[in-house]
Amino acid sequence: MRALSRLIQGRILFLTICAAGIGGTFQFGYNLSIINAPTSHIQEFTNETWQARTGEPLSDHLVLLVWSIIVSLYPLGGLFGALLAGVSMNIQPMYLGESAPKELRGAVAMSSAIFTALGIVMGQVVGLRELLGDPQAWPLLLASCLVPGALQLASLPLLPESPRYLLIDCGDTEACLAALQRLRGSGDLARELEELEEERAACQGCRARRPWELFQHRALRRQVTSLVVLGSAMELCGNDLMYAYASSVFQKAGVPEAKVQYAIIGTGSCELLMAIVSCVVVERMGRRVLLIGGYSLMTCWGSIFTVALCLQSSFPWTLYLAVACIFASILSFGIGPAGVTGILATELFDQMARPAACMVCGALMWIMLFLVSLGFPFVMEALSHFLYVPFLGVCACGAIYTGLFLPETKGKTLQEISEELHRLNFPRRAQGPTWKSPEVIQSTEL
Repeated sequence: MRALSRLIQGRILFLTICAAGIGGTFQFGYNLSIINAPTSHIQEFTNETWQARTGEPLSDHLVLLVWSIIVSLYPLGGLFGALLAGVSMNIQPMYLGESAPKELRGAVAMSSAIFTALGIVMGQVVGLRELLGDPQAWPLLLASCLVPGALQLASLPLLPESPRYLLIDCGDTEACLAALQRLRGSGDLARELEELEEERAACQGCRARRPWELFQHRALRRQVTSLVVLGSAMELCGNDLMYAYASSVFQKAGVPEAKVQYAIIGTGSCELLMAIVSCVVVERMGRRVLLIGGYSLMTCWGSIFTVALCLQSSFPWTLYLAVACIFASILSFGIGPAGVTGILATELFDQMARPAACMVCGALMWIMLFLVSLGFPFVMEALSHFLYVPFLGVCACGAIYTGLFLPETKGKTLQEISEELHRLNFPRRAQGPTWKSPEVIQSTEL
């Protein structure tokens, strides 16, 4: 709570978080959820349009294929954006992580998850039949995402640049100090400026790495592996599909059709609640604990959900157990994987590799989301009651990998994290605290 009160005192930092979030991960969550409400309307529109042009209706299988393509085009567009510019969702956690003090870095970076969940809930509310979810209003629903984008364009240019970027990349000490003063408010900034100078000295003479170069350096082996494994697990665990296909999942669980839209709002509210909780406790409990706990609980609840679906015809009360498991799984996702995964690219990579890591993380996330969005309707149709079995394996692997290979970064400066990762990547050489950038290590080996 002390960290939260300090965040509120830093008014500019708080406004920066809001401005970055409203046009970043808020947009992601909002667009992810609004596509669910007009599912049947868009499918009917697609079928009617095809019949008007060809004289024959589409088969149910082709309607399902067209719908899955429509849903998967959203992450495909995000992938192109990540490859071309690295903006919005890719930059948001990096910008916030670089702008926050170390004791607030986890909580500030976790705000990305809060805005994602907030966007999901807002999209679900706006998509109610009483608002923009009726058959005539769905084009307006899909166009409503213009509003948060316009708000970010109006507010973000008024806020300061990342102090770490100004000092290490641009070499502008005065601008760095001015940005720190705006972000921190009153207080002694000497120690933080000294830490930034230490990181600047460690990166002296190095150039910013390109995305493909991350896979070529042994000194980045553990960082890249963690980014790929845990970034993939966040999308392949199946949680985001709960929002894009929430109606189908709840209908499969036996929820009455008239009540589905209200149950859907409950899912987004659960993730929003847990994102706020994890933002408060992340600096106390640590990143590893939240990740391991989140994925382990998701594995547990997903297993019970599968058993409940299988027994639904024999024991009607298992309907309520299945619905409870859906909410419990979303709560578990929100407490750990939803927010902590976004911190990895910021905390595991140094200033020279961080932008490339954010681009790789963003591209990977969009690719995985595209694949699961395209394939999930057919997985649900083919596996029936066992539709979540593939995702259970992903959750179990995420928990095991985190427990065995991911170092804890709580309360450490980015320089200290880099030194620890250097020792893990070179266990035989790293006998002391001396750390060199991956580029210097490569030139020494050559």
